[in-house]
Amino acid sequence: MAGAEPSIGDKRRQAELILSQVQELDAEVGAAAERFNGANYKLDQLASRLRETRLDLKRSRQQLGAARGHAGERLVQLYMNGAGQSTLEIILGAESLSEVLDAVEANERILEQDTRIIGDVKRLSVRTKKRERQLVASRATQDRLVRQLASERDAIAVKLSERQELLGSVQAEVERLEAEERARQVELRRRAEAELARQRALAAVQQSRAESSPAIESAPAVSTPTPPDPTASEEPTAEPPPELTPPPAPPADASRGAQVVSIAMRYLGIPYKWGGASPSSGFDCSGLTMYVFAQIGVSLPHYAAAQYGLGRPVSRSELAPGDLVFFRGLGHMGMYIGGGSFIHAPRTGDVVKISSISEPYRVANWVGARRVL
Repeated sequence: MAGAEPSIGDKRRQAELILSQVQELDAEVGAAAERFNGANYKLDQLASRLRETRLDLKRSRQQLGAARGHAGERLVQLYMNGAGQSTLEIILGAESLSEVLDAVEANERILEQDTRIIGDVKRLSVRTKKRERQLVASRATQDRLVRQLASERDAIAVKLSERQELLGSVQAEVERLEAEERARQVELRRRAEAELARQRALAAVQQSRAESSPAIESAPAVSTPTPPDPTASEEPTAEPPPELTPPPAPPADASRGAQVVSIAMRYLGIPYKWGGASPSSGFDCSGLTMYVFAQIGVSLPHYAAAQYGLGRPVSRSELAPGDLVFFRGLGHMGMYIGGGSFIHAPRTGDVVKISSISEPYRVANWVGARRVL
């Protein structure tokens, strides 16, 4: 067995090296996936602005049509009621000076209203054309984003294919090492159980001897404590038992933190899926937190960098269940569940699982934490 140890150690180190390479590649793919999520996030924002622009454009056109129709109706009424007479015709047809002044003033008022209506129509037309130009620009921007999105998606697909091939090769090695470790644990448990049985047998023999000679056992029990009695009585006074300090009170949002952690734990074992945000399709890292927090009424974007901008910053020493934790330049994230652990969707080929934030890889790539509850 001892002779086999170096060989197992070499293979384990080789597997660890491959796993570290997979982690690096996975981090790259994860970052690319988050860039895709970011592009989708921006695309959604652009689509929302585009819808608003189209609604504004539609309203502007409706207002333009209404203004033109109103102007036409005003002109028809103007001439049907004779308001379009010249000043001379008004004077000749009037019976008094007051009637002349009233008729001229009414005519001028109508003409002013017509002028205002025409000006409003012209301004509406200018605004409408400006909105049209903005709409065309927005569409061009959206087209560029879509092309960028397609290019990013293609690049991610290539990297995923390469990584899956590498993952396939390392999985066989890891499975073999895990089988060896399970066998080792079985052997260690067998030895421990054998030792425990030996200790129990020894204790039974000692008990049997004590029961067969009670006088011999009781004498030392009475005489032994007598000499050190004065000294023993001083020890409790000289060294009182240490006072236990109670743990700090939980934060006000501890119940919600426990609630969101309990929800997240339901999805342990759900496969990782790039771009996924539901148990049926699988999760990526930001999709998992988005889905879990939505169930307690907290809306998070499907984008790790955007989630990092929410809530307030929290140091590692202040972490509480429900806090969001971020790694690798915001290329990966998860949710702290307490006890130095966090739940996350790590990588393709893996599942939603619990890991320690104290792992060397996590410590080296720590970015920060945010509290959104």
